[in-house]
Amino acid sequence: MSTSTAIRPATASGSSRLRESALYEQVAERLRARILAHTLPPGSWIDEQSLAAEFGISRTPLREALKVLAAEGLVTMKMRRGAYVTEVSERDLTEVYHLLGLLEADAAATVARSATDAQLAELQALHDLLERSVADRDAFFRANEQFHLKLLHIADNHWTQQMVGDLRRVMKLNRHQSLFKQGRIEASLDEHRQIMQALKARDAAKVKQLMEQHIRQGREAATLS
Repeated sequence: MSTSTAIRPATASGSSRLRESALYEQVAERLRARILAHTLPPGSWIDEQSLAAEFGISRTPLREALKVLAAEGLVTMKMRRGAYVTEVSERDLTEVYHLLGLLEADAAATVARSATDAQLAELQALHDLLERSVADRDAFFRANEQFHLKLLHIADNHWTQQMVGDLRRVMKLNRHQSLFKQGRIEASLDEHRQIMQALKARDAAKVKQLMEQHIRQGREAATLS
């Protein structure tokens, strides 16, 4: 495991060190990054003693951080066995994609009805980035996520954004977000083109249908690593 700068609470004299109340949040952020990068792979045991020593902290903020990650679905707490990185089953993927389809389709319909021309231009710019990224899978995934997150931001429903954020984090436990079958990137791009057309036409019913289909097709292409 890589060595990190010790995380310590702020002193009375004041410094760039974190406040005690924020300590667990930074610990959660670091562990989240490791989990999503698969430095801590699905199913692996989280060695609390080792991490506490590495970060230079007590076990208390570490355990609080693990509770945060457990609430996000990234960590599973097992009685008398400790914390483990969550393993994603086929059923998990099916359920996650099902909910993503419902939530993002509803958000897309909201955007079609209420987005300003400037907001639609922002989405178009991200779609253009997606078009330019088709030859680079990692860049394509990043642009794809930016598009979906921007859509949710424009829909402006805090609860939807929070739920989708949690669902997408669980989805990312499946390595590379999902492993695309041959030709899936091109198919996904075509689906995005149709979604953009429906958004610009302000056809809420059509874009809702297209987004549901887009998420469903993504699930069908996803495989466990």
